[in-house]
Amino acid sequence: MTYSILILGGTAEAKALAGRLSVHPDYEILLSLAGRTKAPAVQPVPVRIGGFGGVEGLARFICERGVDLLVDATHPFAARISRNAAEAAAATGTDVVALRRPEWLRQEGDRWREVADIAAAVQALDIAPRRVFLTLGRQELLPFEAMKQHHYLVRSVDPVDPPLDLPNISYITARGPFSEANEIALLEKHAIDLIVSKNSGGTASVGKIDAARRLGIDVVLIERPRLPEVASAKSVEELAGMIAQRAVSVRKRGE
Repeated sequence: MTYSILILGGTAEAKALAGRLSVHPDYEILLSLAGRTKAPAVQPVPVRIGGFGGVEGLARFICERGVDLLVDATHPFAARISRNAAEAAAATGTDVVALRRPEWLRQEGDRWREVADIAAAVQALDIAPRRVFLTLGRQELLPFEAMKQHHYLVRSVDPVDPPLDLPNISYITARGPFSEANEIALLEKHAIDLIVSKNSGGTASVGKIDAARRLGIDVVLIERPRLPEVASAKSVEELAGMIAQRAVSVRKRGE
């Protein structure tokens, strides 16, 4: 009996989970990516790229494909997608689980200023010119054009096109994970004295947070949005175990 799993991905954990599940002969897995990255990483399972068309579109897709389990393994800041997933699962009576990676927690030596959103992060920048490292999605950079006095360093997976209307800005295209040592070298090379980051949690991008602590650099940290309350796990291993239990339950009901 095939167990159909739809993974909403775009994260390193989603790829790792898909790889872990792909060895199971009874799982039929489809990994869905939003398509915001021009050259997504190679995945270990079949991939669907593009949006669904909101809750109704996702619900229709779930029904047409006969999905048994919907897995929300999206980024912690992909709140709209997570809400759509929870609502579509409820509307179709489909089981849903989520990966909720733990937040980064403040440690001794951290120089954090925690803010609610991008707008608050822009306002948190000092009036006096600073050298700011922006580690945000391309779609979230535009508001920083209001603060033209700073020198910015922007890192993204794809080039920022069109470039921002800022007089002092440098761009880096790179795909993580990034080690603490590499982040220290980058911050020192560009004389960065302020980082703007989301509290994404996890290990792939924590290197910049560790490097900032080591170098005594200020961090404007954007707090996570509130996500739907569904059955969840904190790690790929834990989530894979939850999925295995659900598959066994479905198989027993079908016998």
